[in-house]
Amino acid sequence: MKGVMIQGTASDVGKSLIVTALCRMFANEGKKVVPFKSQNMSNNSYVTRDGKEIGRAQGIQAEAAKIEATVWMNPILLKPRSNQDSEIVYLGKSLKTLSGRGYRETFYEKGLDVIKKSLDRLSNEFELVVIEGAGSPVEINLKDRELVNMKVAELADVPVVLVADIDRGGVFASIVGTLELLEPEERQRVAGVIINKFRGDISLFEDGIDWLEKKTGIPVIGVLPYVENHMIDGEDSLSIDNHFSTRKKGTLDIAVIQLPFISNYSDLEPFLYEEDVSIRWVKHASDFGQPDAVIIPGTKSTMNDLKSIKDRKLDVLIQNHIENGGYIVGVCGGYQILGNEIIDEAGLDTGIPNRKEQGLGWIPATTIFYEEKETVRSAGVYHEHTGLSPDRKVEGFEIHLGKTILHKESCSFLLLENGNEEGYYGRNGQIIGTYLHHLFHNDDWRNTWLNLIRKRKGLHTKETTCIKEYKDKRYDDIAARMKEHLNVELLNDIIIKWCQK
Repeated sequence: MKGVMIQGTASDVGKSLIVTALCRMFANEGKKVVPFKSQNMSNNSYVTRDGKEIGRAQGIQAEAAKIEATVWMNPILLKPRSNQDSEIVYLGKSLKTLSGRGYRETFYEKGLDVIKKSLDRLSNEFELVVIEGAGSPVEINLKDRELVNMKVAELADVPVVLVADIDRGGVFASIVGTLELLEPEERQRVAGVIINKFRGDISLFEDGIDWLEKKTGIPVIGVLPYVENHMIDGEDSLSIDNHFSTRKKGTLDIAVIQLPFISNYSDLEPFLYEEDVSIRWVKHASDFGQPDAVIIPGTKSTMNDLKSIKDRKLDVLIQNHIENGGYIVGVCGGYQILGNEIIDEAGLDTGIPNRKEQGLGWIPATTIFYEEKETVRSAGVYHEHTGLSPDRKVEGFEIHLGKTILHKESCSFLLLENGNEEGYYGRNGQIIGTYLHHLFHNDDWRNTWLNLIRKRKGLHTKETTCIKEYKDKRYDDIAARMKEHLNVELLNDIIIKWCQK
């Protein structure tokens, strides 16, 4: 197989961004390139065109590679449901929920099999495979049954480039320590090192590069700069706290309730493109302030996160916010939380069949959790009763357990192409609930909603910001920036020579 694997000395060192940039760089060179990650652990997911669920990062990497995302790019997705258990999404479909121990003891052979099948399929369809690892390849307690790093490099038989994050400190120890802990045959597979997130004058690091190459015998093929506001959707939970930290303060203040089991926080990223919008996380009651709008995002455990909102007394602050005319949107689990009641009929969310919980009570609806999971791309138009322009298309994707039933005489938000009504639209848009992830990626809707808030504040309305073109340009910009700081000739040489061995 012709390809390369990007592994890291730790989580959040920038593997996903580097793979994304490499996919666009190779695609721009005319190569038929495909991303791959054998096993992903993330609640930030992506729905393929055929309604399958994969990790968000691989969906983004496919976009960067200018190809359609498929389940073969990420055959195993682990979605944490608690501190102990994760939902296993296998080839895009929910399979079962297992503990970490249960997964390691019962799933290893099945995982190996689907990884082999995926690699074979991709190698037959594409010219070049760029593989992403996970965490560190030297987690000693996990190495004997790992499915994400050196075992995958062995199955694909590709060289490995090791990425280290200099911004967090200890870069020399992290590289040398990782190499020392690898088995001799694994270490021989490491053909290059990338130093990521460098700030300042690169000439001051030349002695460090020389030392590393002499110490390890492995070339440093690039020292990549720290990329601020790269606008590429995040994946790792480590990135959530700082995801909006570099965003300048705008005149519109949007507060996002940070949930312990938050999922698909990529729903929020379009606001980074709006110059007058400030978006921030709310962890505690003291963080709430006086926002113009509140968003309750998706969650992998609605009842646990509803309890978290109540325990932190955020329900009282949300009530005051709405009573004072503030806007609020609940997406997926946030939609369920805003309703009157949640019934866990199948015991899938809590483990207790028929458990009931009172929601925040702002949407007249009851949610019932059934066993069947809904995963689908959806599109529609604004419901006629909203008073919004009925000819504007809205599209996104749904990933949820359960069904939300509106009480009589409630106004739905959307009329879907399949004829179903979806979501809730109340108080002229002040309160909205929907299952549609990536709602705010629709430029027209995002601008319509923000203009409602601007008018309430006595501000001028604004023209629509088109983020799709800007985002595609960011792929090109990041790829060009990487190419500037990467020894591309050496990287290509590593890939070709390994393939010829």
